[in-house]
Amino acid sequence: MTTIALMDAAVLNKPLDIEVKKVSIPEPKDDEVLVKVYCIGVCGSDVHYYEHGKIGRYVVKEPIILGHELAGEVVKVGVSVTNVLPGDRVAVEPGVTCGRCEYCKSGRYNLCPDVVFMATPPVDGAWADYVTIRSDMLFKLPESMSYEEGALLEPLSVGFHAMNRGKVTQADRVFVSGLGPIGLLAIQAAKMFGVTEIYASDVVPFRRQLALEMGLTAVIDPLNEQVEERIKELTGGKGITVVIESSGNQRAISDTVKIINRGGRIVLVGMPVTNDIPLDINQLIDGEIDVYGLFRYANTYQAAIQALSSSNVDIEKVITHKYSLSDIREAVEMARTEKETSIKIMIYPDKENLHR
Repeated sequence: MTTIALMDAAVLNKPLDIEVKKVSIPEPKDDEVLVKVYCIGVCGSDVHYYEHGKIGRYVVKEPIILGHELAGEVVKVGVSVTNVLPGDRVAVEPGVTCGRCEYCKSGRYNLCPDVVFMATPPVDGAWADYVTIRSDMLFKLPESMSYEEGALLEPLSVGFHAMNRGKVTQADRVFVSGLGPIGLLAIQAAKMFGVTEIYASDVVPFRRQLALEMGLTAVIDPLNEQVEERIKELTGGKGITVVIESSGNQRAISDTVKIINRGGRIVLVGMPVTNDIPLDINQLIDGEIDVYGLFRYANTYQAAIQALSSSNVDIEKVITHKYSLSDIREAVEMARTEKETSIKIMIYPDKENLHR
């Protein structure tokens, strides 16, 4: 009689109801790899599914395993896999695209209509001991890079993609609106792109302080300071050439047009809760301002690994809390309710790795 190998996985049964259960260890297909998860981040989308059971058109109808920011070790490969071997340390890009459609063929595979993205209903994620993924979505980690950095490549990729979308160069003066994990990692991405003048704003004092520790030029409190006036002062009247809006705050999105220089670029990253947001269109037209939307990322992992390896940028500073998988409920509640003091929470399926 064959015994089915089981693993621990955090299963969201319904909103606010998550528990660690025993489930079958997945078997990799011919072109897939089985990865033993070393650590995995808690993303804002995970928290949103946990709290509300849906994000836009994606609705949790069946119990689901969340989590998509991960790194781990290859333990088993499918018969046609040639790019990785058991024992390889890897970061996992969590969106498997078709590779055949117009978007994939043109290099903008993040827009693929048939993408299978981890932890987006009905696809299971990786808050578990093991996960399977198509092998071309794996990226080997250099020996100098920690598993934690490997897991942070996913949110860092959003920052990298924002820099690419905004055509950022060393000559730019960048302003980042909102200092959650994405905003903070966008700052680090800007530094890797050679930007030396980076300004930001956030309403939470803890986040402003952390941003300064992570190498920000200056930070603004939008509740108690006039953002436009402060930017003029801080830049000696030169102003901002690129705005990265990561907060999703309605007013912050409207204000991007007021903050940006004529001829500047605005990259909208944060998703607002409403579709109807006023923008000064005359200012956009008259100032010849470029506005870019952003959806996830494309072609960023290898670039981010190389940039991170050769820089002195510390992205691990965004990790404020670490939990074992068995304490997943406590971890998600921390992310949901303690936004004043938590940034990135990291989960460890193997308790032994928690204290290394």
